[in-house]
Amino acid sequence: MNIHRVLRDLVTTARIPDLQHRSLRVVEDDSGDLEVALDAVGTRPGDFVITMRTSAARHATGDPSITTDLTIGGIIDHWTEERWYD
Repeated sequence: MNIHRVLRDLVTTARIPDLQHRSLRVVEDDSGDLEVALDAVGTRPGDFVITMRTSAARHATGDPSITTDLTIGGIIDHWTEERWYD
């Protein structure tokens, strides 16, 4: 698992059926790298989250047939890591 911060929603008007109608979020890691994650928990911009990768990401959606390699699996309630606040 990794820690990311949710930046914003990602809206797609056309997508493959394997993504179903799941919400997508743009997330960043502590070095500022951006990725797209499937949101399985209902996050908001600014939330710090834990993410899962590869096969764990598919299982975290509740439906292993969903095509994803990065899934948000939880919202962190308290996070004070200083490097996020430069």
